[in-house]
Amino acid sequence: MSLAALALAAYVSLPAGHIASVLARDADREPATVAAFAMRERPVTRAEFAAFLQAHPEWRAGQVPQAFASAGYLQADGAADAPQTAVSWFAAQAYCESEGARLPTWLEWEYADAADATRPDARSDPRWLATILGWYARPANTPLPAVGGAPNVYGVRDLHGLVWEWVDDFNSLLVNADSRSAEDPDRLKFCGAGALDLQDRQNYAVLMRIALLASLGAADSTASLAFRCAKEIAR
Repeated sequence: MSLAALALAAYVSLPAGHIASVLARDADREPATVAAFAMRERPVTRAEFAAFLQAHPEWRAGQVPQAFASAGYLQADGAADAPQTAVSWFAAQAYCESEGARLPTWLEWEYADAADATRPDARSDPRWLATILGWYARPANTPLPAVGGAPNVYGVRDLHGLVWEWVDDFNSLLVNADSRSAEDPDRLKFCGAGALDLQDRQNYAVLMRIALLASLGAADSTASLAFRCAKEIAR
């Protein structure tokens, strides 16, 4: 895929709105305000990331500094139209910058993620939750399919049922007054304790994503973790 094709990556606009975030604590129950923004319609594919590496060889495996990529960086196979996984937060952010974009914030991702095909917020629908949890129950050792699932009400695809995704502020999702530093060997214990403050604890699908992201460092990567980009909308 050429660099020109990269520039034509499809973004869809999401209107400003409010969301009762799962991350809201007892002292902050008011819905969070989300400004209008644009989000990549699909996760970044392996073909797109390969084109990025041609233009930015400093991000290739074996050339990127260890501080920016762990040992598993880009160590995942798949078809060209499958999402690019095994990529660090640093590399994902660099890719988004190459498109004049950035990684979405958690609130932006959660706002887009809450929608189904017809409703901006389907999280109270048990059938919606059951469909997502059914994906979690499937074996994780099969090749990832191509991006391009059915769109939600905003036109965003593949937020569920395909991969996990990086967000810009992944390392602050479970921070509260009793959180410990990233160097603390008991950090995950406090991440788990922080989850007790979360609202909508029945939304296990979203809480699983939060737990995964909060356990990672920016240089980490996994075979099921991909990314997409977001952009500001000029006012």
